[in-house]
Amino acid sequence: MARNIQSLERAAAMLRLLAGGERRLGLSDIASSLGLAKGTAHGILRTLQHEGFVEQDDASGRYQLGAELLRLGTTYLDVHELRARALVWTDDLARSSGESVYLGVLHQQGVLIVHHVFRPDDSRQVLEIGAMQPLHSTALGKVLAAYDPVAHSEALESSRTPFTDRTVCGPADFEHLLDLTRARGYAADVEETWEGVASIAAPIHDRRRMPVGAVGITGAVERLRPDGDLRSELIAAVRDCARAVSRDLGMGRF
Repeated sequence: MARNIQSLERAAAMLRLLAGGERRLGLSDIASSLGLAKGTAHGILRTLQHEGFVEQDDASGRYQLGAELLRLGTTYLDVHELRARALVWTDDLARSSGESVYLGVLHQQGVLIVHHVFRPDDSRQVLEIGAMQPLHSTALGKVLAAYDPVAHSEALESSRTPFTDRTVCGPADFEHLLDLTRARGYAADVEETWEGVASIAAPIHDRRRMPVGAVGITGAVERLRPDGDLRSELIAAVRDCARAVSRDLGMGRF
């Protein structure tokens, strides 16, 4: 059995201690509560403070939870709510389109798949929740890069690897794709990431009209684009799904 890392266990215990108190705690309080030497406790606190998980009051020298920990917690809650709000609508989209449906959010310069609905047939499929997709070539990624300033910056700063001969890598051409995405309200990936595979995605916004994710369908090129153009009814279905999830997140009609 793998052994736990003692320093991480101590840091976790320290965060729980700070989370459970109604006041700031001093170094001596933290060290004695956790049975640690002051030097050991101070070293862990300095690391947590450097990462933004702990803050120290300048006047008293006492410690409290930091803003970065709050941000991470809020992100988790946002993703959890997004998945919960999207469950019914993504199931409906899979049934109406006959294709796999993916829900993605920005994470570590890529798209994290947080929900996946299988294509409604008897084919063998692999659940891809937790998988990462690139920002610059996938439909989900291009939607996030078009509407989210942070995703936009990260996509431009990345290497934009060419996965196929259709992958758009140049910064000017990529910016043009993002302009097109914003103009028409959806993004497409036609064999830019995987040969023989096409995708359509649209943005999801929260009650503050901020982009919080993207939803899309993925399937064989011959099904999504049988006559050279993406099927208009599939584009409409994806956009309707994104609007419905956004509305459930508190957007209202838009």
